[in-house]
Amino acid sequence: MNAFNFQVKKRSGEVQVYQQGKISHSIFRAQQNINKEDKALADKIGKLVVEELKPRLDKEKILGTDEIGDVVERVLIDQQQYDIARAFIIARERQRQAAKAEKGLGVVDDIGLPYSSILVMKNKYLQKGETPKGCFKRVAKAVAKAETTPKRRLIWEENFFELMTSLRFLPGGRTLANAGTASGQLANCFVMPMPDSVEGIFESIKESSLLKKNGGGVGFSFSRIRPKGDFVAGTSGKAAGPVAFMKIINEASEILQQAGGRRSGNMVVLHVTHPDILEFITCKEDETSLNQINFSIGLTAKFMRAVKKDKPWDLVNPRQGEIVNTVSARSIFELACSYAWKNGDPGMIFLDRINQDNPTPQAGVLEAVNLCGEQPLLNYEACNLGSVNLAKHVFKSTKHEARNSKLVVDWEKLKETVNIAVRFLDDVVSAGKYSLKKVEQIVRANRKIGLGVMGWADLLVKLGIPYDSKEAIGLAEKMMKFIRETAWKASEELGKEKGNFPNFQGSIWQKRKYKFFRNATLTTIAPTGSISMLADCSYGIEPHFALAFYKEALGGVKLPEINEDLIRQLKAAKIDTANGLIDQIAASGTIQLIKEMPEAIKKVFVTAHELDPEAHIRMQAAFQKYTDNAVSKTINLRADARIEDVTKAFMLAWELGCKGITVYRDTSRKEQVLNVGYNESTKFKARNPKQIQNLKIKNQKSDKCPQCKTKMLKAEGCAICPACAFSVCSL
Repeated sequence: MNAFNFQVKKRSGEVQVYQQGKISHSIFRAQQNINKEDKALADKIGKLVVEELKPRLDKEKILGTDEIGDVVERVLIDQQQYDIARAFIIARERQRQAAKAEKGLGVVDDIGLPYSSILVMKNKYLQKGETPKGCFKRVAKAVAKAETTPKRRLIWEENFFELMTSLRFLPGGRTLANAGTASGQLANCFVMPMPDSVEGIFESIKESSLLKKNGGGVGFSFSRIRPKGDFVAGTSGKAAGPVAFMKIINEASEILQQAGGRRSGNMVVLHVTHPDILEFITCKEDETSLNQINFSIGLTAKFMRAVKKDKPWDLVNPRQGEIVNTVSARSIFELACSYAWKNGDPGMIFLDRINQDNPTPQAGVLEAVNLCGEQPLLNYEACNLGSVNLAKHVFKSTKHEARNSKLVVDWEKLKETVNIAVRFLDDVVSAGKYSLKKVEQIVRANRKIGLGVMGWADLLVKLGIPYDSKEAIGLAEKMMKFIRETAWKASEELGKEKGNFPNFQGSIWQKRKYKFFRNATLTTIAPTGSISMLADCSYGIEPHFALAFYKEALGGVKLPEINEDLIRQLKAAKIDTANGLIDQIAASGTIQLIKEMPEAIKKVFVTAHELDPEAHIRMQAAFQKYTDNAVSKTINLRADARIEDVTKAFMLAWELGCKGITVYRDTSRKEQVLNVGYNESTKFKARNPKQIQNLKIKNQKSDKCPQCKTKMLKAEGCAICPACAFSVCSL
């Protein structure tokens, strides 16, 4: 084999020099698929294939991969290796279908990404005629311009580029899409004020629309708006109340979208003392209105204690601070829990816990959060987000304690990634353009960044750790503590190099005796739906939602997407994956009902709805413990969960120190993004939780993605398509 030097033309058109042993390796992979590993046999077949290729090499020095594959199939059959031939043919067909689908996208893949990643890049991030590598080059160059000298710009441009192309870290969607373009808006999330005046409200709508035009999601606190029916000076009318203005925000967002703008989203928070809190809780009762709005109740520790003790609760008119009604705190809480059980809304925001970590209390109180709740912000403030792909930070170890997988966390590599990522996000603050001068001033006064993680579930299965184990909780705390401490140190060094954030005086960092600090906040666990798909890893800190499923590609071709870590562990356990097992897993998305599956593998490869709610919440709390801002996560409940399960979940989240919580009960709302309605006969009017629980919900629409018809998932506090990344929240 050594005597033959020839080139191979791949399906993409790229020509490469033949690498010795490549043919044998492809045969060995086919053997692995049927648990028949025989390296000597693979080498023997490989040599026979090369011998048969000799005559062709006398005529031409370039052979196509399909031409070589045909010879491999023929030699395997001639050698009566029928089972290996079958496995090889199946693998070839899957590769051929995937290559056909990728070619149909019209994007040159110069990095080596899977089809779903290329699809996300094409739909969301690539400029016309741009390649994935070109996209990352554009972003790296634009962000590195914030460095102080030409030499430093070149150095950091290369570092940023390598970090993204290796998929160790990816910034938020607006940074990928807009960096180096005319738009220049690099931040995904904003919070805007909502004052108690018609003039102020419509000014806020106008300003927020400017931000949404370039793909920003906006959060508001409606807590200052006077209640419905209240006195309005200078008119004979009465106040419309917060819910009426929510409808106006919703309509404005829909009009903006119809006019050619990007999908935009809104988060509305209402304080639990507001007189209209009951109307607020039930405002999405029919699930057909307010489809551009997420909403959460702003809760306090005082209220939660009143719920536990079943005490009365005062509702206060924010206009003049007068008590207008007194109700049972528990009745408010139970109503919210019943509606969250019914359709996932409202969520809950724990305002005291948020302000406990307010880095700049001298600049204002935190009253609202961004679209998915992970970023508490002051009025006119934005935050630039990015996530570390934890699945890329493991290496093989020879130590006995490294389990059968022999993979351990690469802490040194993780430290390097975090250090570069902090500088990257800090440069994004400087490089970004802002539609409003007020936003630019406050963003640069606080320089908040939010470095988070994705690929957590992938990391756990690589290490052989069950998601719902004490070991996983311990690693979560250790991991996030390490990331935060590394990020804090990086910000301190940047402060020495470039100066402190302007609002440093009076901040918690000054009180903590720091002399230098560049950023008011460093860490956030944000939704990573689109960038997780780009990085081909699991969403944020969520468990896996399915271990396998079919994705519809070009021309209706169904491509099975199987969890690669599962495949590796099945092969290691000598389990035959060739005879329908993959299709069986793809059909159900789980392995728990497969009798021949070892219990050890079942424990590690659990999916979201196979976990108890407590496991979800304890994982969120573990990451929150070492996160400056907040954590966006969905607490997934099984379809048969009861309202009491939601009540316990909300209470546990508060007790464990979470800053917010979103729940979603499977099948409770079949089409989260498209806002499924109910038939008239099933519309709910009563306020008794037991009556809600007895409802039989009938869906009027399917649960399919409007772009590619794949079934939607509820993750990270938002709905997302696992095939094409369609989502209102994922901007």
